[in-house]
Amino acid sequence: MRREKFVPKGGPDGGNGGKGGSIYLEADSQIWTLLDFKYKRHFFAENGEGGKGALKSGKSGKDIILKVPVGTVAKNAQTGEILCEVTRDKEKILLLEGGRGGMGNAFFKTSTHQTPRFAQPGEEGIEAEIILELKLLADVGLVGYPNAGKSTLLSVMSAAKPKIADYPFTTLVPNLGIVRYREQYSYIMADIPGIIEGAAEGKGLGLRFLRHIERNSVLLFMVSVENENIAQAYQVLVYELEKYNPELLSKKRLLAVSKIDILPEEELEQLKKTIPQNIEVVFISAVTGTGLETLNDKIWSVLHT
Repeated sequence: MRREKFVPKGGPDGGNGGKGGSIYLEADSQIWTLLDFKYKRHFFAENGEGGKGALKSGKSGKDIILKVPVGTVAKNAQTGEILCEVTRDKEKILLLEGGRGGMGNAFFKTSTHQTPRFAQPGEEGIEAEIILELKLLADVGLVGYPNAGKSTLLSVMSAAKPKIADYPFTTLVPNLGIVRYREQYSYIMADIPGIIEGAAEGKGLGLRFLRHIERNSVLLFMVSVENENIAQAYQVLVYELEKYNPELLSKKRLLAVSKIDILPEEELEQLKKTIPQNIEVVFISAVTGTGLETLNDKIWSVLHT
């Protein structure tokens, strides 16, 4: 109540409380990983300030803006429910809203109740455990078995320098490269760790890489000539994607048969009889450069149809 000299009965004088700070996710194209969140896992927005006398409202708490890479998905840690995802640079999404500020007693003053001696407390802020997951955004995703030549292809077609070696699972994290087309154009290609049978159940690198395939416009399947039946090898890859997420099969697809430089011409002609009929196929060698220009033309054509 207002109490001043010569104002012994000034009436209700309490101001309203300030709103608590909220937490936002904001996409930043200059950030490429979620590594910072490995070392700092707890974030607290500022509390709202309490209302004061002389009808002074409390100050609202400061918001927190978490800068994340484009393509970040936020999930509820308990239910797995997707809360939001940021797919464009500078896109800002409310993740957790701050509590509403309380109301001072002056707010409840009416013509019939002029001296309310109560106030409304503010709301508690929301608390939640959130999982942040990054899915790559690329135009073309390379899908294939371990050691199918995906990293070699990316290194030849772009300026990316992924680790390359003659053993499975050389690639443990996805790599991105910018591929030039006709000098003035370009597109982004992603080298994704190899698939094995049972990957949709988590075998091999399993779900660690399958989620990245969701965010590619075109899927470039790669099968090495070391496989005796190209169509069968391709169907295993398709089956693993379908088990993980059937919607992936609606994406545009191409098939590149790699490492053709290691087979004699007559054996290669025999192998061509085993290629699948329901997909466009290009025979390539990243080592000799055979077929790469044709592949580049096909990719650009599929991206723009």
